[in-house]
Amino acid sequence: MSMFCYQCQETSKNKACEVVGVCGKKEDVSNLQDLLMYVVKGISQVVQKKGLNVKNLHTVNQEVFTSIFMTITNANFDKVAFEKQITKMITLRNQLIQDKSADELHDAATFTVSTIEEMNKKASSPEVGILATVNEDIRSLRELITYGVKGIAAYGEHALNIGQEDPQLYEFMYEALAATLNDQLSADDLVGLTVKTGEHGVKVMALLDEANTSKYGNPEVTEVNIGVRNNPAILISGHDLVDLEALLEQTQNTGVDVYTHGEMLPGHYYPAFKKYDHFVGNYGGSWWEQITEFETFNGPILFTTNCIVPPKSEEVKNRIYTTGAAGFPGCQHITADEQRKKDFTKIIEHAKSLKAPQEIETGKITGGFAHHQVMALADQVVDAVKSGKIKKFFVMAGCDGRMKSRDYYTRFAEELPKDTIILTAGCAKYRYNKLNLGDINGIPRVLDAGQCNDSYSLAVIALKLKEVFELEDINDLPIAYNIAWYEQKAVIVLLALLYLGVKNIHLGPTLPAFLSENVANVLVDKFSIAGITSVERDMDRLLG
Repeated sequence: MSMFCYQCQETSKNKACEVVGVCGKKEDVSNLQDLLMYVVKGISQVVQKKGLNVKNLHTVNQEVFTSIFMTITNANFDKVAFEKQITKMITLRNQLIQDKSADELHDAATFTVSTIEEMNKKASSPEVGILATVNEDIRSLRELITYGVKGIAAYGEHALNIGQEDPQLYEFMYEALAATLNDQLSADDLVGLTVKTGEHGVKVMALLDEANTSKYGNPEVTEVNIGVRNNPAILISGHDLVDLEALLEQTQNTGVDVYTHGEMLPGHYYPAFKKYDHFVGNYGGSWWEQITEFETFNGPILFTTNCIVPPKSEEVKNRIYTTGAAGFPGCQHITADEQRKKDFTKIIEHAKSLKAPQEIETGKITGGFAHHQVMALADQVVDAVKSGKIKKFFVMAGCDGRMKSRDYYTRFAEELPKDTIILTAGCAKYRYNKLNLGDINGIPRVLDAGQCNDSYSLAVIALKLKEVFELEDINDLPIAYNIAWYEQKAVIVLLALLYLGVKNIHLGPTLPAFLSENVANVLVDKFSIAGITSVERDMDRLLG
């Protein structure tokens, strides 16, 4: 095999991608991603061994977040970008080592490369990749922790971009990643660290929620247009609200409209963005549908984070811009200046030279049901539950993907009894957020909290309902969990829910390939996690 990657749900044959990634990444990029994570783990061990104060490591903390984010599925496909980042991180690592005795450190904290050729050779060496850990169960737990940390880094970077950070997250990140190099830790030790990863998942999502809402306001119930206007336009994708704000500011009075795509849809729910009259709607559906939707959009596309699908045509590729941790070879990358400001002049001028988007659908979709908004409806919700008009809530959050088997989630939503409510967040919602499922006493049957990180809102809602109904256990609520996953941010959401004590989560469309049989059994025994089967069987089980 020339690579080994099994971090996403669509990994080949639900085992591993060994030649080329299903996501589209080539073996050289995959191996460089492994090497970048290897260097970051080395940095983590240096920080731990030397007892460094993370509050004094601002540049290192920021670059570690960015490095980890770059390795998330569908974020960055640019080999040159990884070579540059690896070089930067080795330099930072060496500055941290200083007088530390090399024999106290793992090879990840001491190796050096002097040429790009040496770097690529090191990237494909056996000690760098996932399979360097021979024991399958230890490997599984190490990767589960690593993928959870990837989710923490992604959400932590979004909060940092708004100016919010928590030193505890850095401390845990270094602790966890250093632990994946420690051969003295048992499987039980790593299970404990996995739960701790979930604890810090809750912390980072709470931090990002506070960052987003303190700057942009609490999301409000909003109808979002899915048609188009006859103006040139820019499509913004990914997750970063700071980039959205900057783009809206810079496109004011230019004659260029801005549309959201994929996980950027919830940008419309924030009060701060409602003042922009050229912020006109959402274009298309889930991230994987971009292969056809970008063709008809006609204007340039800005990727702020992950969710890139390698474009099929040069024409589309020439309209794609990336920023932050995102990257794709041949696409223009927009970097921030020393004040973390970005200049979007190039993409705005490019938009002016292109045709308006082609309309592919019409109508509106409703969202904005984050925890603050749902709590404003608490009396209405509680009355509906007590009267029996709402029998059960179904948390159907998480990710979407290309597999035909994901039609399961659309059919599941369609067949749910009309006295049930769907709580959702993340791009999984595109499987059912345009269905006409009606409402219960004015409460829509699909309550969209927002992006994948807003799954935190669903946990807050559940905990608040537990309090309102005076229950001892969150699992006594009339809430069932049927969650779809795709990449590593979904992993940290899952671990966060497990840390909060949520049990009986159904996870699909397949269980992660990185879970060994024994590790999967631990999750089943401890948390009653299950996969999905058929709509009919799962409906019966979850309706109880």
